[in-house]
Formats: sequence, structure tokens, C-alpha cells
Amino acid sequence: MLTRLLKCIAGLLWEFPKFIIVAEDTPAMSRKIMIAPSILSARFTHLAEDVQEAERGGADLLHLDIMDGHFAPNITFGPAVVKQLRKETAIPFDAHLMISHPLQYIEKFADAGSDWIVVHAECEDSLSESLKMIKDLGVKAGISLNPPTPFSEVKDYMPDLDMLLIMTVNPGFSGQKFMSEVMEKVVQAKKYCEEHSLNIDIEVDGGIGEQNAGLVARSGGNILVAGSAVFKGERGIAGNIAAIRQAAEGVATGGGAAADGGSTGGGAAAETGL
Repeated sequence: MLTRLLKCIAGLLWEFPKFIIVAEDTPAMSRKIMIAPSILSARFTHLAEDVQEAERGGADLLHLDIMDGHFAPNITFGPAVVKQLRKETAIPFDAHLMISHPLQYIEKFADAGSDWIVVHAECEDSLSESLKMIKDLGVKAGISLNPPTPFSEVKDYMPDLDMLLIMTVNPGFSGQKFMSEVMEKVVQAKKYCEEHSLNIDIEVDGGIGEQNAGLVARSGGNILVAGSAVFKGERGIAGNIAAIRQAAEGVATGGGAAADGGSTGGGAAAETGL
């Protein structure tokens, strides 16, 4: 109970400065670029070490890809791993529940230390009930959309969200190419948030690296999930995070052209947040 109360207080402190920004800024405000390394690409035999290096390297969130073998054709890890990892780092946890029945597991992942919990629009449980449960536990709530699912499916839920996660690969396997055509959905979501003065982070997950981070940011994404590009890139974990951030922030601040492949129609390198 004390843990949940502290999470509620922390959530209010997190949101308070955002309310000030909303009041003072224009509807078309920009949001802070955040990098969320996906631990699915980290070394599981040295998981704590890799996560701590990502934290020292400036990672803003840690992305936890949770798959049940049913919603997504793969099985990853559960709340027991999250609970142990919570002891090793102070970085906020972003739990992405790629599972068919999130209502059975939301409380477990909240108790394990998740700061954000995201459920899929395509899951078999009630989205309204799922979002309410997440909020009642003092955790930030989000909905994720698979590539084929249109943005219109979540419009009614947008006022209740802290985050909208848009997938640019299909859940389940690494090594998939970034689907640049999904950026139109990111543009739609960003425009909707601006038109309705909604204070929502837009997270993009799948195939993101330095080469397309600028495209994601220019389209409206402000939380970039990256797996192999962070944990397996040539610059080392900290250097990879810095390179992705620089590519994204160069666009977000109106700086130089970002390395995004030059076109929304071209495929990007086969890196995936999964």
C-alpha cells in the first residue's frame, strides 16, 4: 500500500510541471525527446550491467517487452524478472504488455516496479477496465497500436492516456525492418493531440536507430524505443544512445537534417525495439 501511495505522489509531481507547460505554451508545443532502450536486445547473462550502463549513458526509460506466446508468437519474461531488475536501477520502467489478457497481469507488473504500463488496443480484455486498473495503481497508462491498426481505434481513449505507443514492426521477433509507412499514423496522433490540447507522449517502437530517429521525431514521436541500436551498436551503449538522441533532437529543435534515409517511403536498417 505504501509503495502505491508513493507512486501516486510521484505521478502527481511528474505531471505538475507538464500542466504549467500546457498553460503557458501553444497547442503545437514540442515535447522532450526520450530514449527508451529495449532490454530484449541486452545481454541477459549481464542484464543488470547493461541496464546500469544505459542509465549512466542517459537513457530516459527502460522498455520492457512482455510477450505471452499468444498475443505475440514469442515468450519473453514476467514480473519476477522485472522485480529483480528494479533493485538494480532507478531508471523508470516502461512495461509494454504484448499479451492477450492484460487484466490478469497489470497489478503484478505494477507491484514489480513498473512506472508505465501499456496495453494493446488489439488485446482481448476491456481497454477501459485495463486503463482504469493501471491508473488506480498509481501507474502511468498507455495503449499500443500494431502496424495494421488505425489511429481511429483509440481516439475515444486518448483523454485517459499518458502515452500512445505506435508499433513500426509486428510484435514478436527481432530483425524486422522499420515500417516507414506507419509514420503517417504518428503524424495523425500528434495532430490530434495538438488539436485537442492533450498532454500525451507518443512512443514509437520497432526498427529505430540513428538512421531514422530524425524521421520519427519529425513525424511527432518523442519517445524512441531502440533495442539492437543501443545494446549492439558500434559506439557502445552510451555512445549509441547519444547518437540516436542527437539525430532526433536535431529535427525536434529545428536543427540540421537528420539521418533518416531521406524518404518516408524507404525501408530502414533491420533493427528492432523488440
